[in-house]
Amino acid sequence: MSKPTTPSSGRKLTVNVKTAKKRSPASAEWLRRQLNDPYVVAAKQQGWRSRAAFKLLELDDRYKILRPGLRVVDLGAAPGGWTQVAIARGAGAVVGVDLLPIDPISGSVLIQGDFNDPDMPERLTALMGGKADLILSDMAPNTTGHAATDHLRIMALAELAVEFARENLAPDGAFVAKVFQGGSEKAMLDTLKRNFTSVRHAKPPASRKESSELYVVATGFRGG
Repeated sequence: MSKPTTPSSGRKLTVNVKTAKKRSPASAEWLRRQLNDPYVVAAKQQGWRSRAAFKLLELDDRYKILRPGLRVVDLGAAPGGWTQVAIARGAGAVVGVDLLPIDPISGSVLIQGDFNDPDMPERLTALMGGKADLILSDMAPNTTGHAATDHLRIMALAELAVEFARENLAPDGAFVAKVFQGGSEKAMLDTLKRNFTSVRHAKPPASRKESSELYVVATGFRGG
């Protein structure tokens, strides 16, 4: 894979959706946004499986969370963009977990299953040869369109990921997860601050401006 480059912010020609009349307004708007999204275009050109790969690339450029040789677990990995980034940045062992099937990615082990399954920690430790140095979570539930409901649902997922990280990270490990702004994240952040030496919020440039998503970057895990 060639060296990743961030899409330029220069003026772009607008691509119209020729089949808009046959689609619902929401479907037509989603397709129009995809066709005119420079990150979508760049992901296809550079071989990333999703535009979300740029979010992790930008977070890593800022916080240096990926290092050669790390053991990495990618929760909610499908379609595999974050797993690709972890491998490209030199991780030693990468395991992706998702309820959905994921096409094979060279250099990784991909598990179709629930990360909350009782046997998952043991499986991951065996595959990686030890506990994870970094746990990633870009998980998001299907949205309902109701902001308060969607916020609570993604925060519930994020809290499950936090508990998973507390149980499966090696000492001094790191955790990165997507959250939504909405007021109910304080309890989760308090938990992270008790368990990590540094907890920061970030909104990478690849995160759409209209989205309320943020990423929490926690480093220096105190457990183990």
